[in-house]
Amino acid sequence: MRRRLLLGSVGGLALARAARAQGTSGAWAPERPVRLLVGFAAGGSSDVTARLVAQAMGERLGQPVVVENRPGAAGNIAAEAVARAAPDGHTLLFGVSSALAANRALYKSLAFDTLRDFAPLSQVAVIPNLIVVNPALPVRSIPELIAYARANPGKLNYGSAGAGTSLHLASASFAARAGLDMVHVPYRGGAPAATDLIAGKIQMIASPMVEVIGAVQAGQLRALAVTTAKRSPLLPEVPTVAETLPGFEVPLWNGILAPAGTPPAAIVRLSDTIQDALRSEEVRRRLLEQGSEPAPSTPEQFADFIRAEIPRWAEIVRVSGAFAD
Repeated sequence: MRRRLLLGSVGGLALARAARAQGTSGAWAPERPVRLLVGFAAGGSSDVTARLVAQAMGERLGQPVVVENRPGAAGNIAAEAVARAAPDGHTLLFGVSSALAANRALYKSLAFDTLRDFAPLSQVAVIPNLIVVNPALPVRSIPELIAYARANPGKLNYGSAGAGTSLHLASASFAARAGLDMVHVPYRGGAPAATDLIAGKIQMIASPMVEVIGAVQAGQLRALAVTTAKRSPLLPEVPTVAETLPGFEVPLWNGILAPAGTPPAAIVRLSDTIQDALRSEEVRRRLLEQGSEPAPSTPEQFADFIRAEIPRWAEIVRVSGAFAD
């Protein structure tokens, strides 16, 4: 299985390279609006980023790129829909680390295979998770949170965008590493989880920075740490979890994929379009303002990246002890 290429076969990658070498990226153009499926609710990190990139793609393709939200099952519903879609370049997936990597270890069975059913186009961004709490919780640091949770086992509720999502795994991994007993409360997206956290219905989330940075800056939430290996330039005063729990790292990432079997010329044109959008000053600026790091890549680079991420996320799942039906 690991030897399978994400474009479906070695021949698929070779054809895409040949199309690029022959300058045929302009030979394909969409004949109607392109659908970009997002596996999470509107207003969350994936939705916000997808809409930003979709608008820039539409301007370059000459056809609208319409975001369609298909929330549920940690992104599996949207992924399955794209895997079964006609491979004509008009239906794409805004894929995330949970659906493309972690879910292979979380779910007993999936209706799609990441290494067989998709043609990767380009990675989009790497995103830090930000561990935030309701200000009413009497903690101001990760050590204080650990001490409070240990003193109150089973009384702290953390939210996520759904069972098995990257948000769930970040919090579950943190709890497992710190030896904490906390209760998971799944939502159908990160945005509703953040809303309930602000309202005090839950006490903590490990959320993509874009979803909560506004609330942090407004004083509605308190930021304790980021889950990346390094501090975020956007919030340099906020430490990493690893500064308390050495080696802890759960970064998020996303990218855009087409169904396997999509014509090589379409793969090249779509990939070039995404990369061009991500390198534009406007899109880069807006992603960086959200705390995301733009990461344009070729189909081959994105394929290699996903292949390497699958075992890494399997280990994160193992450490977290999380599972999904």
